[in-house]
Amino acid sequence: MRPEKHSVTLNGHRTSISLEPEFWVAFRQIAKAQNIPINALVSQIDTARDADTGLASAIRVFVLKELQARGASAT
Repeated sequence: MRPEKHSVTLNGHRTSISLEPEFWVAFRQIAKAQNIPINALVSQIDTARDADTGLASAIRVFVLKELQARGASAT
């Protein structure tokens, strides 16, 4: 799958993030489950990531960890 670019607002500025469609779907579902806007979730991830980690990579790892945590709690 080709990554899709979507614009988000981060610290008052618009920026584009490229993620595969499946990651966008999962990311939106996580934001909805946490009852927070996607921009707020992006901001949280941006604040928590290491300076040498790209934002798109940090989001992918966040989604993976969230899905792993859900899977672990279901067993």
